[in-house]
Amino acid sequence: MRILIAAAGSRGDIAPYTGLGAELRRAGYEVAVATTDAFAPLVREAQLEFRGLPSRPPTQGGGAPNKRQLMREAAAFVTELGRGFADAVAQGTDLLLLSTTTAPLGWHLAEATGVPAVGAYLQPTAPTGDFPPVVTGTRSLGRPGNRTAGRVALRMADRVYTEAVTELRRDLRLPPLAPHEMRRRQERANWPVLHGFSTALVPRPSDWRPGLDVVGTWWPFVAAGSRLPAEVEDFLAAGPRPVFVGFGSMAAGHGERLSEIAVRALRQAGLRGILQTGSAGLAAGGDDVLTIGDTPHELLFPRVAAVVHHAGAGTTAAGLRAGVPAVPVPVTADQPFWAGRLAASGAATAPIPFRSLTAERLADALEQVVRQQGHARAASVAAQHMATEDGAGAAVKAVERLTG
Repeated sequence: MRILIAAAGSRGDIAPYTGLGAELRRAGYEVAVATTDAFAPLVREAQLEFRGLPSRPPTQGGGAPNKRQLMREAAAFVTELGRGFADAVAQGTDLLLLSTTTAPLGWHLAEATGVPAVGAYLQPTAPTGDFPPVVTGTRSLGRPGNRTAGRVALRMADRVYTEAVTELRRDLRLPPLAPHEMRRRQERANWPVLHGFSTALVPRPSDWRPGLDVVGTWWPFVAAGSRLPAEVEDFLAAGPRPVFVGFGSMAAGHGERLSEIAVRALRQAGLRGILQTGSAGLAAGGDDVLTIGDTPHELLFPRVAAVVHHAGAGTTAAGLRAGVPAVPVPVTADQPFWAGRLAASGAATAPIPFRSLTAERLADALEQVVRQQGHARAASVAAQHMATEDGAGAAVKAVERLTG
């Protein structure tokens, strides 16, 4: 059976599917990942077939664009995505695994081709009374209010896909169907969605419909025998555990300011640090601070005292898996949600919004998270919980069940 995993977005939106794909391959499936060209090396390193999807250049300037700008950019991005998606499916596909971003397009391809599809989401998107929608932050509106806000958030997402879906259905020679009508059709059919995050952060809401399952985190593929670079090992051996600071694919153009804030905060708190360059371009020198490029979190995080990060879903989970406390600095999108869940678990300080980040605030948070044991204890409890989950294995079993 040939499985196509379709995903789009930043590195954190793609990397988890390399681990899931590798597990499916070990179970005997032929696995391809359709995503944008930038992530072809990630896919091929996991020994999975790569199929290209169109990509738009990322917005320059970083930071947090306003919501209207985000909606416009997202609509243009998914329209372009739709144009290449059909080609990726046509290269031979028996089952589609669709991410949050690709599902509203993939449903129509499944209808046109007869290829069955299953959701493989990294965020909880279905409305629930348990918490407000992922895209609106962390303030609860009460159970009825949360559910209503969840439905509104889905309607807003559907609007982003209107042009793309209209064009795609026309190209596929399907009768017109609005995105919200297709979504309702899928919900009525209890369309299956596997959620690749830990119940340590988000237990499955009891008011979710049948077919929505939380299976545990899908970890990015790391080749057997991978090691930290020698310079990282030397730095780790040269003193007390450092603090990791990284913003992943976020904050392009803010590197100089962020680097200065990070180094000042670390020195104020009397701590060593490892800065991960990322899209922001973090960099610093000195005996007490090391700058690194891409390094698997799985190898590095168990060796640090704390992690300062943008609270992307993958980095959030990786810190918890390592049993390491965090200082979340959310920038945009679903990051405030994950930062709030992390703080609620006790494994992190209260989030510091990206625009409010100062050296003083970061130093205070670092003092709290490293010197006090409460956050580390909560992170350790979460790590023990996550060790009982096998997200990729559970997803393989679900695929076997759903495909007979």
